[in-house]
Amino acid sequence: MIKFTINGRPAEVDADPDTPLLWVLRDDLGLTGTKFGCGAALCGACTVHIDGEPVRACSRPVSEAAGRRVITIEGLSENRSHPVQQAWIAEQVPQCGYCQSGMIMAVAALLKERPQPSEAEIDAAITNICRCGTYARIRKAIHRAAGTSVPQKG
Repeated sequence: MIKFTINGRPAEVDADPDTPLLWVLRDDLGLTGTKFGCGAALCGACTVHIDGEPVRACSRPVSEAAGRRVITIEGLSENRSHPVQQAWIAEQVPQCGYCQSGMIMAVAALLKERPQPSEAEIDAAITNICRCGTYARIRKAIHRAAGTSVPQKG
């Protein structure tokens, strides 16, 4: 049995320790907000927080969660009140929406570490892929959540 805290609640799963955390979250715990994208930790659709750090759940074995705190999109806030979620709604970021839970989790981690990130810090931290290409709205939402304005080009 692997024990950890998920979204503030104790969890205990009977899973092979090498099972990707993503599948334990989705299949064993029913937390389907975390998405499977590429399975190679490249796209970021599966981003969750382990002890406050953003990680790609598709490539992390559930054994890495043992004794730790895991937060998924479902645990970011109970009522979409997290500033990043509010900014996503205000800027109408999602198109298809598939990547958005991972993107939101990556941005939430960035803003916790860097409340008003520079453009370079955003570029370095947010490596998630949006297949619909809503990057301009994503960047506007990041700045809205940070309380900063999008720099003008040129």
